[in-house]
Amino acid sequence: MAKLEILEVPDPRLRTVAKPVETFDDELVRLVEDMIETMYDARGIGLAATQVNVHRRLLVLDVSDEQDTPREYVNPEILDSEGTETCEEGCLSVPGIYANVTRAERVRVRARDRTGNVFEEDLDGMHAICLQHEIDHLDGKVF
Repeated sequence: MAKLEILEVPDPRLRTVAKPVETFDDELVRLVEDMIETMYDARGIGLAATQVNVHRRLLVLDVSDEQDTPREYVNPEILDSEGTETCEEGCLSVPGIYANVTRAERVRVRARDRTGNVFEEDLDGMHAICLQHEIDHLDGKVF
């Protein structure tokens, strides 16, 4: 595995809209593993491929207390959302800056894993917030 460089503002590449992942192969598996290692090394809870200059719809996150439950979402799409919640967010691409952001409190997401298997999940709390934050990156938005 390899640690990847995390882009920081004002790098214009952070504004790139990511394209869907179409090929599920060893290269994608390696990228997922490298992104997880990079996220942990940076002490983050989420990382979008856009942040490591790969403009494909892929994100990883781990909101567990022990940081031992990494999750991957390839081509994620939010199918439904409920409620609102305002939370102070930070970002690995904007080090040292925090802002209150209002997001959906609960979301239903459909995505694929690194091998292409489709799954759907209902998320709430920090898991839902983090997923929405990382999807923003895939859409070329920085909070």
